[in-house]
Amino acid sequence: MKINWGTSIVIAFGLFMSFILYFVFKVQSDSKYDNELVVEKYYQKELTFEKQMEKEQNAHDMTEIVAIQSAENGVTIAFPKEFDITKIKGKVSFYRPSNKKLDFEIPISLSNPHLLIPKSNLVGGRWDISVDWSYEGKEYLSKETIYTN
Repeated sequence: MKINWGTSIVIAFGLFMSFILYFVFKVQSDSKYDNELVVEKYYQKELTFEKQMEKEQNAHDMTEIVAIQSAENGVTIAFPKEFDITKIKGKVSFYRPSNKKLDFEIPISLSNPHLLIPKSNLVGGRWDISVDWSYEGKEYLSKETIYTN
């Protein structure tokens, strides 16, 4: 039986489509490949965007801003020295873009103007850190991207 060039092209397209569909189904069904959303409840989070922008503007307008820095022993967050540290309330969120399972939050509890997150709590790589805090009824939000080893 002799196959002409038209039949060969149809067979080649069919094999190529089968090859692509095989990998699509493999990635979708295998738990090794993580197909999760960046943020849970995306639309709910988007509704609070205006309030978040207001908090960021409050933080930006301060004379001394919150400093988020990577150090040898972990990540340090330095609050303004002019504030009474006992009145600072809030949380620090650590977001890992590459793996949602590594995300965590720490409540702010200060005994000095610096908060230290130990290196043992952080896997090496990129971390998006947001400090959502309030002082005497005024809310602030500071964000920083840190790379750890």
